Amino acid sequence: MTRARTIWEEGHEPGRRVVVLCVALSLSAAAVDLLITGRLGVIFDVFFALTCLAVALMVHPRDFFVVGVLPPLVMTGVFLLLALTRSEAIARADDGVVQAVVTGLGRHSIALFVGYALTLGCLAARRRATSYDPAARAASSYDVR
Repeated sequence: MTRARTIWEEGHEPGRRVVVLCVALSLSAAAVDLLITGRLGVIFDVFFALTCLAVALMVHPRDFFVVGVLPPLVMTGVFLLLALTRSEAIARADDGVVQAVVTGLGRHSIALFVGYALTLGCLAARRRATSYDPAARAASSYDVR
């Protein structure tokens, strides 16, 4: 008899797909927040943190490192794109690109912290769950590329 897999053992997506999904969802959350409020705010923050958790649950165990470094890189990339196109959404309109990115990161640092903590906590729990269960470890070692 086989036991049901837990949520910690379910991740099977390759790192590349998860990175693309995280970038797409983060940009979509930014676009929705800009359409509703004209600035990045709580809507982006909540969706960013939830996106970080979702990709940490989806990724295959061999690509944990990729997801482990993803949250600050994605947020910086989103803010860089906004600083180049619409800096008033994350900073003052007359700020330069670097200043707008730094201001955006400062204003959304709690969301970055929460998203990063959720990501690392989820990856640690998944690592622990698969390291104690030989069946889960064997199931996570197959190649899906």
